[in-house]
Amino acid sequence: MENRNSYFRPMILNDEFYLEFFPAEEGGKALDIKDVISYLVSEGYHEYDMKSLSQAVTSAVSEKVHIGRSTGRVCNEKVVVSLSLDCMLIRCRFYPPSDGGRKITREDITDALTAEKVVYGVDETTIDNLLQYREYCTEYLIGKGTPPTRGKDAKIVYYFSTSKSLKPKRNEDGTVNYRDLNLISKVEENQLIAKLIPAVPGVPGTDVRGGAIKPRDVQNLKLSYANNIRVSEDGTELYSEVTGHASLVQGKVFVSGVYEVPADVDNSIGDINYPGNVTVKGNVKSGFTIYADGNIVVEGVVEGAKLFAGGQIILQRGIHGMGKGLLSAKGNIVTKFIEGATVTSGGYVETESIIQSKVSANAEVNVCGGKGFIRGGTVRASSKVSARFIGSEMGTATCVEVGVEPEKLEHFNELKEEAKEIGKKIEGIRPILINYNEKLKAGVTLPPDKLQFMRTQLMALKTLQGQLGPINEEINLLRKEFVSSIRAKIEVQNSIYPGVVIKVSDLSMNIKSERQHCQYYKGDGEIKVANL
Repeated sequence: MENRNSYFRPMILNDEFYLEFFPAEEGGKALDIKDVISYLVSEGYHEYDMKSLSQAVTSAVSEKVHIGRSTGRVCNEKVVVSLSLDCMLIRCRFYPPSDGGRKITREDITDALTAEKVVYGVDETTIDNLLQYREYCTEYLIGKGTPPTRGKDAKIVYYFSTSKSLKPKRNEDGTVNYRDLNLISKVEENQLIAKLIPAVPGVPGTDVRGGAIKPRDVQNLKLSYANNIRVSEDGTELYSEVTGHASLVQGKVFVSGVYEVPADVDNSIGDINYPGNVTVKGNVKSGFTIYADGNIVVEGVVEGAKLFAGGQIILQRGIHGMGKGLLSAKGNIVTKFIEGATVTSGGYVETESIIQSKVSANAEVNVCGGKGFIRGGTVRASSKVSARFIGSEMGTATCVEVGVEPEKLEHFNELKEEAKEIGKKIEGIRPILINYNEKLKAGVTLPPDKLQFMRTQLMALKTLQGQLGPINEEINLLRKEFVSSIRAKIEVQNSIYPGVVIKVSDLSMNIKSERQHCQYYKGDGEIKVANL
């Protein structure tokens, strides 16, 4: 029988036991010394010359190694069955007999499998083939278990935009078409807006010892929705009951109706407070206020008015604030220009110009379209402020800030210390409650004063946990803001002029001379400047 891989053969000569080693043919695998030692132990030989064995295993020529006195019995052909750690694969190796030894039989293989408690997955065809032809000291796969079938997690398909960072499309010249922003998902009455695709459980598998293998648990989901939504009879589809705007907030689908003002917001309309979206076809006159739980869209100009939105604010023209105009949105703010106004965004701010205004964004401020200048006032963002021009040749006082404010960092540290103190108090109460619960489970009757004490401790625990929740939530929000501010920068696409103050986190720099195509960022404890 020819062997491509390296192997050994037992020999008994004059009551002495030997192993004859044969090197691998070209492309064959070498022997592992551990395999040789394991074989010797199984045959009852525990003392031998390890150095001689090691040399024979690595030798490129046939070599015979004396092991010791024979045990007095011939060596039959041998099969060794092994299982993978997860009991999913059955492997075996064959070892040759000494002269006069018996050949392997199917019963021998069956016995070896039984010894390993194998009851499933044996490949009978492979075993039949191995009984006809086999190489020695070579590993064969003779069976395997059935792995569990992977299930499919449930998923929800939304038929409206759920992206909070969707930005307006730019024209070829870099400007923005403020007439066709397409930043808000409009839906029609009876429109399908969300569909639940249920989870598909996996099918259990079986290992070679007959053990069941549980499939991975699949994730189940459910549709969460608010008003103005109709759910299908099988509970898997959501339809809008009104024409309005759809949004996804913390996994919950909202459809807000639209309050539409056909002309200007003036004395004929008055202030607006609406629990949905507001669309103004005309202008918003000075002195008026709009509150909307959803989005606010104004096709005209906002004058010295105040707009508050739970979603986005979209101004197709812009705001002439006259020093008293205000835009405040929990989402993004997109407007053609900002002049003499205070603007606060929970997302990003996108505009073509900012003049003598106070603008703040939780993400970034982008002033690169159109004229793309920031002139006067203060503009700040957590991660990035980008503009074509910052300041002016006349030296207009302008401040641009990015990164973490020192006050926020101090507040963050205060919150962490407060959370730590509350955590200590909670950890002090838990052992007391656990001890009392164990006594109650054991049937111990506690006196009234001890029961009252336990109730007091339980109430204290709930109070502390209630205090800790909002603190941890605020800590996580600030931590996310800090992470985004690590790479905070100010980008100047064209020119920045003297008179501008640059602030990056806790560092400040006064611009002394005009500079083009550059960016400012914090590095090695100072504000650095690099070319774009």
